[in-house]
Amino acid sequence: QVQLVESGGGLVQPGGSLRLSCAASGSVFRVYGMGWYRQAPGKQREVVARITSRGSTNYADSVKGRFTISTDNAENTAYLQMNSLKLEDTAVYYCNVNKGWADYWGQGTQVTVSS
Repeated sequence: QVQLVESGGGLVQPGGSLRLSCAASGSVFRVYGMGWYRQAPGKQREVVARITSRGSTNYADSVKGRFTISTDNAENTAYLQMNSLKLEDTAVYYCNVNKGWADYWGQGTQVTVSS
């Protein structure tokens, strides 16, 4: 069983920054990698960024150049640095670990971009 706890969400103005954190209950990121997803009201959950166990990253086109995913394997914590936030980034953000046979999600953290 993997426990994931997100934090760092909040209310920010357009153009602002936030850093989300995802704390895992064990050393899963170094083995399985992880991903950040988001779900806006009335929309399907979508992938934002992923990082593999080797540190390779990929991003949704909508956040490329603005968001950065990283992990601190010593602390079992993953981060999503979000810069130049836009209104359309408003969503609940979730972290995810997929072991292949099991999929784990955090409870989500709300990010609201509003002027």
